[in-house]
Amino acid sequence: MKLRLTLAFIVLLGLLGTPAATHAQDMKQADKYFNNFDFTKALAAYKAILENGEPNLLVVQRIADSYRIMNNSQEAEFWYAQATTFPNADPANLYLYAESAKRNGSYEKAKQLFEQYGRKVPAQAALARKMAASCDTAMTWIQEARPFAITKISTLNSEGADFSPIKLKDGLLFASDRMRTDPKQQTERYGWTGNGYIQLYFTKTKTDSTWEAPVPLPPSVNTTYHNGPGAFLEKDQLLYFTRTHVVKRSNSKANPDPTSWFKGSEAGTHTNRLGIYTAERKGDKWENVKPFKYNNTTAYSMGHPAVTPDGNVLYFVSDMPGGLGETDIYFCEKQKDGSWGKPVNAGNVINTSGRESFPSIGQDGVLYFSSDGHLGLGGLDIFKTFGSHNAWTRVENLKYPVNTSHDDFGALLNPDGKSGLLSSGRLGHNGFDDIFAFKEVKIPCTLTGRTVERLAQGNGTKRKELPVEHVLLQLFEEGSTTPVEVYSDKNGSFTFPVKASTNYTIKGSKPKYLTQTLDMMPDCRFNTDSVKVEMVFNRDTPDKPIVLENIYYDLDKSEIKPAAAKELDKLVQTLRDNPAIRIELSSHTDSRQGNRYNELLSQLRAQAAVEYIISKGIARDRLIAKGYGETQLLNRCTDGVNCSEAEHQENRRTEFKILR
Repeated sequence: MKLRLTLAFIVLLGLLGTPAATHAQDMKQADKYFNNFDFTKALAAYKAILENGEPNLLVVQRIADSYRIMNNSQEAEFWYAQATTFPNADPANLYLYAESAKRNGSYEKAKQLFEQYGRKVPAQAALARKMAASCDTAMTWIQEARPFAITKISTLNSEGADFSPIKLKDGLLFASDRMRTDPKQQTERYGWTGNGYIQLYFTKTKTDSTWEAPVPLPPSVNTTYHNGPGAFLEKDQLLYFTRTHVVKRSNSKANPDPTSWFKGSEAGTHTNRLGIYTAERKGDKWENVKPFKYNNTTAYSMGHPAVTPDGNVLYFVSDMPGGLGETDIYFCEKQKDGSWGKPVNAGNVINTSGRESFPSIGQDGVLYFSSDGHLGLGGLDIFKTFGSHNAWTRVENLKYPVNTSHDDFGALLNPDGKSGLLSSGRLGHNGFDDIFAFKEVKIPCTLTGRTVERLAQGNGTKRKELPVEHVLLQLFEEGSTTPVEVYSDKNGSFTFPVKASTNYTIKGSKPKYLTQTLDMMPDCRFNTDSVKVEMVFNRDTPDKPIVLENIYYDLDKSEIKPAAAKELDKLVQTLRDNPAIRIELSSHTDSRQGNRYNELLSQLRAQAAVEYIISKGIARDRLIAKGYGETQLLNRCTDGVNCSEAEHQENRRTEFKILR
């Protein structure tokens, strides 16, 4: 979000002495703007001081901090670079320089700066290594970009910040600090950003992806200060939203920022605190505004509400005492009497020592949130959760391009979980955020395959692979009954045009061979990618044994192991593809142990394999289990012959043959 801070203010007064007397009054006024969070005026004042005097570390530092707080990472990077050139500059400037470079996507540069910071400040070496490693991760994620198309929505966005869209049956609600076109409706400018105060806007839906011009909610919701973001409970027509209050500062850790819980300096006398409110929607009216039961703006903030569709769980963000980080996600559960239970911290799977914020419930029913504490690309990243409100198991970064080096947050997911809306500062040169549409795209690429036959050689312990030409290959795309058809060439090769993240079935058939099918989903990242498959064909010759590869059992055991189950699944598919055949499934042992024992063990193993196949839906009368013990050895390893383990393994095999 545009109003967030990565580290607390670094007060450097006294490092270079008092500014020149001629500039003392100007500096005092600039500091007053700065300490009152009027950063637009502070910037102008500090720059005027620089123009009229010698470069000064404190002034440069304050300009850099102002840009950082306003989320203008491009300017922040430039000014922190200047600050680091002063010989007595605090090393924290180097860290903030590195972080700004990362937020601008300059990962190699940021990595070098983090490493340099770790050498300068050994006590922070672990943090520096972690941040440097995060740059490597970010570069990898960008190189392996996920197949999503991201589009800025012109009808929803303005020159200011627009963020956190929420779905209503007939439109969207979102937060914005835009300057209104009607001067009678315009609130005062907010000194922090130079824009208006954050307000909630409604836009009616025209189509699935277009909306009418946004209009602000009435004064019952939009007071003259900050209001938003929010969440909407459709079944009760109830809006939950964030409202900001200015309260007198009681301690140095108070929060003046209505959207990001930035701590601020210790010089101000007032701060902003967030509370959650509800409003009932009645047609075009929003009425009966009420504060949430657990608001306590004299002590801490609660905001960014998200409510489950059944209305039974309310998520929100707070910096209340007892949390795990600077801000945590909490939840309250609806009690039997209709009241809300006490706030519960969502736990350390979600919450970190950093900032967790902007929770939302997607139309896919999943909880999403943003964080700068989990591993990410820079700024806030959007994460997906797994589990439930009282038993989270893990979180997943949605990676690039859903996330970028800038702030990404306020996600609204469609029921498919692969498309929706999000808020991002990726195109905001002044640190302002916009609303974007995103959807998964199916990148076209090429499937390259081979059709082969594996023939036994010598005594049957070796295999030779030969191409099978003129196999009819039929490619069925999920949802389609009309296949694309090709034939394999003399080398057994074939190709199909395919699309990423799409389910396909390939069916191969040729006279005198068993029909084979293969299910697959191409994982293409670029249209130049090639996905390779191999299809192994067996002849339909009766009474000819066909070895099943990789069927292993524990010593003296007949239970089916997971690896063996995967191989038997292939045989199950073969039986489905060739419904007219009946098979004998046989098991063989090596010569160790007695004949009777080996015969019994092999019969148990064969029967276990048959029972597994039957459990997958194959009729029992199509299968016969046969244990041959050590009666059909493939090599010299009979009783009393000294053989290696590899030679004994050649005899321990599972086969099937087609019955006449």
